[in-house]
Amino acid sequence: MKIHKLITGPVQENCYILEKDGQALVVDPGSDGERIIHKIEDLNLKPLHILLTHAHFDHIGALDQVRDYYHIPASIHEIEKDYLLDPDLNFSSMTGQPFTCQPADHLFTEEVELEIGPFDFKVVHTPGHSPGSVSFIFQSDKQVIAGDALFRESIGRTDSFNADGPTLLDSIQTKLLSLDDDFTVYPGHGQATSIGHEKSYNPFF
Repeated sequence: MKIHKLITGPVQENCYILEKDGQALVVDPGSDGERIIHKIEDLNLKPLHILLTHAHFDHIGALDQVRDYYHIPASIHEIEKDYLLDPDLNFSSMTGQPFTCQPADHLFTEEVELEIGPFDFKVVHTPGHSPGSVSFIFQSDKQVIAGDALFRESIGRTDSFNADGPTLLDSIQTKLLSLDDDFTVYPGHGQATSIGHEKSYNPFF
């Protein structure tokens, strides 16, 4: 599986296009919808689904544009389904440009193994940065899309009203750092890292 990163929006959010056998999953289309669409077209891919790690504004800003263009479904954890509909919950109201999205097409209600086209992965609940944050683990590829849970030598912010630091640390330790050291971690912001690197150099652990 190839992973293409597009850095989008004013807070430099990572949107990922996952490529396999000419098909694609789009993870966290945060902004710059036209760029995301152009990248998919340049790669000559058929997108199948949009996956959301969580529903903060910087991860969902281009959701409807990409979804409507390709007529594909989007999924998010059920805890954050209302965040798409509420600028205060998705924090876009704090930017001076509040917005909402259409409801999610599918909701993650539990940790589950999914098959979407050629993609096989596990959805794991990694709350803390936000209550409904999830990570996507691609076991056979040794890759994990971690959203804003785990960063290179750092972790996600926990200073918002619905975040919780101890919960985030527990999520990372039990759901992510339990993976093999050679897993590559693709975070919601910044550079990719590895589980082994974070075990050795992340100051929070």
